[in-house]
Amino acid sequence: MAKKRRPQTKAATPQAVDGPIPVVGARESCPCGSGRRYKACHGRAAAHASTELVQRPFEGLPGEADWVALRELVPAATVELTLKDGLPEGVPSVTLATVLPMAWPALRRDNGAVLLGLQNDTASGDLSRDLADTLRRALAAEPGTPVTAGRAAPDGPRLQDLLDPAGPFEPNVHTGFEFWVENAENATGEVAASLDRANAAAIPTVRLSGVEAAYWCETPEKNHLRWVMTHPEEQLLDALARLHAADTSSLGEGTRLVGSFRAHGLTVPVWDLPSSMRAEDTEKPAAAFAERLATALADTSPLTADERRARSGLTSRQITLN
Repeated sequence: MAKKRRPQTKAATPQAVDGPIPVVGARESCPCGSGRRYKACHGRAAAHASTELVQRPFEGLPGEADWVALRELVPAATVELTLKDGLPEGVPSVTLATVLPMAWPALRRDNGAVLLGLQNDTASGDLSRDLADTLRRALAAEPGTPVTAGRAAPDGPRLQDLLDPAGPFEPNVHTGFEFWVENAENATGEVAASLDRANAAAIPTVRLSGVEAAYWCETPEKNHLRWVMTHPEEQLLDALARLHAADTSSLGEGTRLVGSFRAHGLTVPVWDLPSSMRAEDTEKPAAAFAERLATALADTSPLTADERRARSGLTSRQITLN
């Protein structure tokens, strides 16, 4: 017996409507009025836009290299942010924090101040847009409440639209997470215990003062310097290879350039340091290296055979964080 065939119907097409299409649940009817589910209509374009990766989400912001360092390398730090349109009424300050308790995306304190968490999972491929969405929701939140995760509109503002491009970006690296709570010295009970646990897991980290975005950190067996650089990657790798081949890529006796990270479109060279080499001991060698690097970056001649081998070794040890 032949199967009964379903009548053929023409699929509805998205309708043109005035203004942007709101974001709704995937199984809800599309707000455009097509009669189709959102995920099969305008949600397709929204999903594509939300997953397209922005390679350098912090490009154009003051302190781009430090944004990357605080996102990927530094356990505990804060930065006072300057909004392009000034602080709204009832918001005394906006502070970027590496991480917040309970991994909250943001927090509105009882006094109205806003803390924006940087080290959080985000819903799209544009970290800047996701953070801007969280910031806007935090500015409008009730005092004394955390801000939960959300999904930014594909055409929503980015941090570059909200922050003053001429504002300072001066990271304050902390030894612990006391900035989580007001009057942390008086904390007791579970609050004090939570701080103790978080502080015990934090790797001691110091931002060097003589060069930009270079962070010394202490680990049990050896120390490290991780230096976020904004130079174009290929040009920087050539320059590092020239110095490595000339045996001038170290930061002194017992130190070694061991490779690099790639994070948010920037390159992060990493040095192993002796456990006896403290942050203050690294300042002068790092400043001297910066001068050697500037000379190598200005050299546009073809790499020699030794330099090409050095470059190959450096790139083989490169790790992409994201």
